Amino acid sequence: MAGRISFQGELGAYSHEACRQARPGMEAVPCRTFEDAIELCRTGDVDLAMLPVENSTYGRVADIHSLLPGSGLRIIDEAFVRVHINLLALPGTPLDKITAAMSHTVLLGQCRSFLKQHNLRALTGADTAGSAKIVAEKGDPAIGALASELAGEIYGLDVVARQIEDQSNNTTRFLVMSRALDSARRGPGPMMTTFTFRVRNIPAALYKAMGGFATNGVNMTKLESYMVGGSFTATEFYADIEGHPDDANVARALDELRYFTSACDILGVYPADPSRA
Repeated sequence: MAGRISFQGELGAYSHEACRQARPGMEAVPCRTFEDAIELCRTGDVDLAMLPVENSTYGRVADIHSLLPGSGLRIIDEAFVRVHINLLALPGTPLDKITAAMSHTVLLGQCRSFLKQHNLRALTGADTAGSAKIVAEKGDPAIGALASELAGEIYGLDVVARQIEDQSNNTTRFLVMSRALDSARRGPGPMMTTFTFRVRNIPAALYKAMGGFATNGVNMTKLESYMVGGSFTATEFYADIEGHPDDANVARALDELRYFTSACDILGVYPADPSRA
């Protein structure tokens, strides 16, 4: 597939790997922030945006859920990317000569055992691939980077230790975003629907809104809340469910949800990633 897809981070970031895995024919465009990646897609400078939403070890990616509703973009796919963390260093550097490892704070927290075992001091970098770039530029063999093998290839670093993450199933879920929602789309397998909503200010509103999914046999795989506009009383909910809005049981559940909510916005209808099975 021709075209361009934006992502947050430097070339070699795990989001870059996600772009190569999910859209191998597209040019990956690095961006400084999530907002920049979203804006490039929203304005049409790129065709799609790749955004990480959660990691199996660390949890949800901060800010993404609050950015999605106002982004003007819609989810057209999800991609589960196995996150292999590697210790990278200047060419020819042995492990026992490295005293510190630099990476994003999230990645540092995902390989604590390895860092402790080898007495490596953790250095916080802006991101994973950016840390690899800094290590290459500094030229100090005592400092390594925790990043992808792709980052090592791009910045000319050796892989000193492979797959050092604490959890062997360490995986990040990404969303492929587009400017248009295709709610009529059907994949060959199960479908997912993502939406946000705010409950009406009445007793047990959330309980009542959720009841429709239980009584109609709709599996909700994610439900998260976050504050809106810095207010403690304005709460928005983000939800993923299995199924398509045109499925009879999903349609009934969404109808019941809308009765008890002040706002309900479908962010995406898309095929479930095979890794969900």
